[in-house]
Amino acid sequence: MATHSPTSESIHPSDTQRYVICMKWGTKYGAEYVNRLYHMVSRHLTLDFQMVCLTDDSSGIDEHVQCYPIPEMDLPAGPERGWKKLTTFKPELYDLKGVALFLDIDIVITDNIDCFFTYQAEHDDSVVIIRDWKKPWRMIGNSSVYRFNIGMNTYPNLLSNFEENFTTIRTQVRHEQAYLSNYLREHHHLEYWDKTWCVSFKYQCLPPTPLNFVQAPKLPAGAKIVIFHGEINPPDAIEGGGGKWYRHVKPSPWLKEYWQ
Repeated sequence: MATHSPTSESIHPSDTQRYVICMKWGTKYGAEYVNRLYHMVSRHLTLDFQMVCLTDDSSGIDEHVQCYPIPEMDLPAGPERGWKKLTTFKPELYDLKGVALFLDIDIVITDNIDCFFTYQAEHDDSVVIIRDWKKPWRMIGNSSVYRFNIGMNTYPNLLSNFEENFTTIRTQVRHEQAYLSNYLREHHHLEYWDKTWCVSFKYQCLPPTPLNFVQAPKLPAGAKIVIFHGEINPPDAIEGGGGKWYRHVKPSPWLKEYWQ
């Protein structure tokens, strides 16, 4: 348990547990990504929290991170498109009960993130998520950072509906965040973070082509979390290079001070 000073600004009762949850499966990312995420959260969150990792391999993960197996899903064989993230919405997820902030393990935290817990949602059943940067009019959330009620039966049918109707759903959406956004808008409430809090490295830090060949990426003012999606991940961004030729990345050494 990471211990920090509580605050009266939280929208949740002081005895409600706060969780920061991440997920790791396969071999693309090692335990060091989980450990870096834990250290970044510890430095930038002043509220009490418990770090949780849902994973198929807990070896090498920091002892302060509570690890659980990723729950099984009743799905036919096929490509994994982030579907596993939806298991965080199981009505009973182990013994976890409270409010949870889900974070992808390849993000970089650059500033205090208390606001992701203290943000006043309009509805008790709201899930607060990043609004997509590329096509915001689609109202699809990016699930790199989302907050929800965990283990409190707030969204009892979200996962079961997905499993029961998966054959149809996978022809309608390309990834779990599209299903999640659509379901929440229809059955619960979907809210979005302040657009300055979570920024895309690809769209907001990296200069547009051809400026990216001569200008280094910069951190936008007010950014608290940098999201990496596509071909570039934090090590690539720090060292430079990688990705498609027209998205050439010059080194971003400023990321290194945060990503540790």
